[in-house]
Formats: sequence, structure tokens, C-alpha cells
Amino acid sequence: MPERLFFLQRQFMVFVAGGVLSALVDIGLMQLLLSSGAAPLAVATSAGFAAGLMLNYAFHARVTFSRMTQRHSLLRYACVVALNYAITLAVVALAQSLLGMPLVGKLLSLPLVAANGFLLSKYWVFK
Repeated sequence: MPERLFFLQRQFMVFVAGGVLSALVDIGLMQLLLSSGAAPLAVATSAGFAAGLMLNYAFHARVTFSRMTQRHSLLRYACVVALNYAITLAVVALAQSLLGMPLVGKLLSLPLVAANGFLLSKYWVFK
């Protein structure tokens, strides 16, 4: 395997690991706030999402792509998040209308948004 291809595969796996870590923080904080009674559902969900998103950005800036963060990278990152959210909504809606199974759409959207997020992050957000 060519060295460059190996590096991209390794970098993509680090990217996915950062996403999994961020999801665990998101879900964990939400569950902690809910189970302790510290916050209502909307606040707990939002706090988890915000914590996961901040960790995701910092992880990718420092670990995955080893780039110091800049103002434009944060704005670009927000654009990628919005685009991936739109892709997820579209795939879930399509699966719901064609199959009556939104979960299938959610599962199908995961590799799409992972690949899209990686490529846009590598070549646009943290370039």
C-alpha cells in the first residue's frame, strides 16, 4: 500500500475515533444531566450537543489535522456541521418516504456524513 494512502486511512480512522469520542461526551453529559435532575430535556440535550461539538472541533484541529485553530476554520467547521445535518435530514426523510423506516436513513447517513466531514475538514476547514 502506498504510504500516502496508508496515511489517509490512518487519518480517517483518527477522524472517526474523534467522532465517536464526541458522541460519547454528547450522550454522556445529556444522560448525566437528565438522571441527576440537574436540567430539563431541552437543556440537557443542548448541553450535551454543545460539549460534543466543541470537543469534536478541538480534537480534529489538534489531533486529526494538527492545525492551530483560526477564526475562519471555526466558521468553516460550522458550515460543514450544517451541511452534514442537512444531508442527514434528507437521507432520513428519503428512507421514511420510500421505506417507512427513518432509522435506516439515519444509519445510511452516517458513512456519508463521516466521509463528507473528513474530506471537507481536511481540504477546506483545517487546510
